[in-house]
Amino acid sequence: MRIATFNINGVNTRLPNLLQWLDEARPDVVCLQELKATDAQFPAQAIREAGYEAVWKGEHRWNGVAILSRAGEPVVTRRALPGDEKDEQSRYIEAAVGGVLIASLYLPNGNPQPGPKFAYKLAWFERLIDHAAGLLASGAPVVLAGDYNVVPTESDIYNSRSWKKDALLQPESRAAYARLLEQGWTDALRERFPHDPPPWTFWQYFRQAWERDAGLRIDHLLLSPSVAHRLSDAGVDREVRGREKASDHAPTWIVLD
Repeated sequence: MRIATFNINGVNTRLPNLLQWLDEARPDVVCLQELKATDAQFPAQAIREAGYEAVWKGEHRWNGVAILSRAGEPVVTRRALPGDEKDEQSRYIEAAVGGVLIASLYLPNGNPQPGPKFAYKLAWFERLIDHAAGLLASGAPVVLAGDYNVVPTESDIYNSRSWKKDALLQPESRAAYARLLEQGWTDALRERFPHDPPPWTFWQYFRQAWERDAGLRIDHLLLSPSVAHRLSDAGVDREVRGREKASDHAPTWIVLD
């Protein structure tokens, strides 16, 4: 089973790019983030014609998450992260596909920091940690895939000098990600590249970041112990980032035996 995560940065704006990549890569499951579309605006018909069933949680202008599958229709288990009933931002959807429980998540960016946006990021992270603990306790095979908006270590960025004040690199953000891993989750891309810098997953639109390969790793797939032993490969389809009107992220994927 090939499972990918892709921050599409506007599903309708990037629809031709998405459909081209789906046709080329043929992933079995795709977790999308930053749909930037309401539920009614989601291009379900075009995605169905590409061979995928989909479930999604949209939001006007910002956020939005989805799970696409050509391995059977996803069976939704959650459309929001538990822990705050007042949180209306569309950042989490969870579904069972092919015997695996898969979550597509879009963790808050948190900039500017300090401030309310950074506080929301950390609070959302705590809710994710709590929910992830429950998923692990269930013993189910689980994949938590998405844009975590966290650069875990200094080896996950081309150069941190100009990023020192960014929410993605703050000690609190990194500590929260580390605590999540300490529960027993496997960072698939790091597992695949244990000694070398892992491939980047994100390049800004400005300062010629793509041309300079000035990238970051912020898109992660975390595997529960009951599925981690099935990991056979992982990588990033970085060439997708270089195409016309591309998202600033590239698809990140794993293969499970």
